[in-house]
Amino acid sequence: MKTMADLIKLDVFRNRMKKLNIDIELMGNYPWIYIYKINGKTIQREDYFEGNHGFTIGFLPIRPDQDFHFTDITRIFELVRKYK
Repeated sequence: MKTMADLIKLDVFRNRMKKLNIDIELMGNYPWIYIYKINGKTIQREDYFEGNHGFTIGFLPIRPDQDFHFTDITRIFELVRKYK
């Protein structure tokens, strides 16, 4: 099932952040996946990216031939640094 493979990518990302003592909470509104909190700090509206409910980390695929992709790795890590 392709969706499980896509969720594994998110799980790997969260686990790697946990190794760096960074706890990331995600929230979803299909197909958007948002970063909701970093180390217990809620993402503020001025930091929202490509969405209305939070910082969009990626999009779940709509069609079976698509893969999950992260939006902008550079911006994701800038956000992590800001809230860490």
